Amino acid sequence: MVIRNEDNLEERSRFGFTYAKLLVFTIVLFIIMFVGSLYLAQTLLSRWFDPRFAQRETIKKLDQLAFKVDSLAMEEENKDKFIQNFKRVFNGDTTNSNFIDPAAALKGQDKPIKPVSSMKLAPTDSQFRKDFEQSELSLITLTSSKYRELQETFFFTPITGFISDRYDVKKGHYGVDIVAKTNEPVKCIADGTVILSSWTQDAGYVIAIQHRGNLISVFKHNAELLKKVGSFVNAGEIISIVGNSGEMTDGPHLHFELWYNGNSLNPEEFVTF
Repeated sequence: MVIRNEDNLEERSRFGFTYAKLLVFTIVLFIIMFVGSLYLAQTLLSRWFDPRFAQRETIKKLDQLAFKVDSLAMEEENKDKFIQNFKRVFNGDTTNSNFIDPAAALKGQDKPIKPVSSMKLAPTDSQFRKDFEQSELSLITLTSSKYRELQETFFFTPITGFISDRYDVKKGHYGVDIVAKTNEPVKCIADGTVILSSWTQDAGYVIAIQHRGNLISVFKHNAELLKKVGSFVNAGEIISIVGNSGEMTDGPHLHFELWYNGNSLNPEEFVTF
């Protein structure tokens, strides 16, 4: 191929072709056009002209939404189980599916088992138990040293009033009842997170707060709850209103409990009312 000037026919450039070069150029051009067409058919042209494109995109979004809904449902179920277990513990229900009936367990035994109270200990065992209870390794000493850090912590007074019923484990009363004025606000004793804010048949409106060091404060028989589960509250912040809700109440008052590492505490030893 020769390119010449239009005016004087002077040769300007020359290109030489062979059948092999022409064949290679044609194949390369075909491949480029084929790949480009395939790409456009799968992307831009498919979006414009393929009626199934919108359906496929909708199906993908539905799959993603279904996965998110399943995850949220599982989280909600776990959260409900935690709250139900927490309510059951505060209502005094300690039964579970792994409970074994003692009467059923004793069936088939040839000899009855003697109760512990009827067993007689050897004199050496009795002396060892007496020495251990009087030593510094006793449970009472360990308990007092374990709660020493709580006694050194300052707690806000939840409400001002007089105590009508004190802490008594023997009677199953794991807190103190404080009588106060009507519509008196209840304050949080320390910084923490609300882990329970609901209504129970026995305790009425109940709110429980998780503090540092596995310490939990519980406020029962409220007239109204001002915080929801998951809310962070500061020390001295108002969380509820004194009331008379629930079946196990005999007048407007606040039932206040303290729990540390799963054990109930006497609130009067840590909080000034």
